[in-house]
Amino acid sequence: MITAQNWTPDSWRTKPVKQLPQYLDAAQLADVETRLAKLPPLVFAGEARKLKKRLAAVGAGEAFLFQGGDCAESFAEFSANNIRDTFRMILQMAVVMTFGGGLPVVKVGRMGGQFAKPRSEDKETRDGVSLPSYRGDIINGFDFTEESRRVDPERMVKVYNQAASTLNLLRAFVQGGYADLHRVHQWNLGFVERSLQGERYRDLAGRIDETLGFMAACNITAETSAHIRETEFYTSHEALLLPYEQALTRIDSTTDDWYDVSAHMLWIGERTRQPDGAHVEFLRGVKNPIGLKCGPNMTPDDLLRLIDILNPLNEPGRLTLIARMGQEKIAASLPPLLRALKKAGRSEAVCSDPMHGNTHVSDSGYKTRSFSNILTEIRAFFDVCRAEGVYPGGVHLEMTGKEVTECIGGASAVTDAGLSERYETHCDPRLNATQALELAFLIADCVKKGRKPDSDFT
Repeated sequence: MITAQNWTPDSWRTKPVKQLPQYLDAAQLADVETRLAKLPPLVFAGEARKLKKRLAAVGAGEAFLFQGGDCAESFAEFSANNIRDTFRMILQMAVVMTFGGGLPVVKVGRMGGQFAKPRSEDKETRDGVSLPSYRGDIINGFDFTEESRRVDPERMVKVYNQAASTLNLLRAFVQGGYADLHRVHQWNLGFVERSLQGERYRDLAGRIDETLGFMAACNITAETSAHIRETEFYTSHEALLLPYEQALTRIDSTTDDWYDVSAHMLWIGERTRQPDGAHVEFLRGVKNPIGLKCGPNMTPDDLLRLIDILNPLNEPGRLTLIARMGQEKIAASLPPLLRALKKAGRSEAVCSDPMHGNTHVSDSGYKTRSFSNILTEIRAFFDVCRAEGVYPGGVHLEMTGKEVTECIGGASAVTDAGLSERYETHCDPRLNATQALELAFLIADCVKKGRKPDSDFT
């Protein structure tokens, strides 16, 4: 059995590493890391432990995980309105899943840290000009110029400051009354409100109002119950840029354990999940709840080996497996993993990322995803889990609170020809607000059919 012994925050530096940029000025990089290490934590260890407890309930089939947000946060799109709209969209979708699916929903945002992105190639070539690939605003810029694509460690400090501002506003929304269920009608974004999904949401909100009226008659109100006026909300991102993650790794004074205080939850991507690699080495030692992306080429032996490294004590809530298979491969690729998981008696929650296996380049030249393919993978995920006797524990979506045109189809009827109208992503295509809300209703139906019949859900 592998444990976190012989681990230090920098032990990853002794391992083979992928997807890290080449910083040209080692002294500048070291200076940035030193400055980051002195800054206050972005999240607290106690919050991460609370999320771990919530994820343990997901693994036990007693809750549902909804993880969503931007593909890659950026400096250019940073604003209070964008943070508010994404948070509001997540609240809306969560209340649909909770009310329709009959399960408590654990809400985790891809916010306040999702700035680094893995790339298939180190270089990007346009019209005969080759420059370093864009790897997210924490590393370099999006514009195709030599100056923009230069790797700059100072960007890590800017990311920290933006993440701190984002988390500050999110905490205000969570605790300051914005998440009060009495405001459920006000969460409807204007363009969504005028859609068919908006009508469905208004109907659901009306039923929630009736429920709240009954509860008020029983003296259960926002004044008497924090569960009505507040919510729980956690942040997550891929732990890709390890110098940044190491600089924000601290010992918790109450437990003497190491926590990565850049986010409540971190995950390992499909490209960096090598058992002997630097990313697995780093995340095996921090006590945050962590996620592991599982692609169609992962074998049962691969999975069990990684589980032994990342969750050797079989701790509930410690590790969440996130299947990203693609709608054409999930039916063949997921069952062997679930069988191995079940045979080993593991406690890990299993969730679906229906986005990353369904990306393609459209006829018009845009990187896009089809709403129908996303939905097909989600339904297949629930069907496979049920067939294998494993609880389908959640979904992981790339989405935005804006009405962009990046994914084809859905009730908003985005076409290939219409992708250019509001194609704003810096990386991968995101569901727009209308598509995301439509998907929430469809997921709620799947959750309702897949929950344990003998469980007492609230």
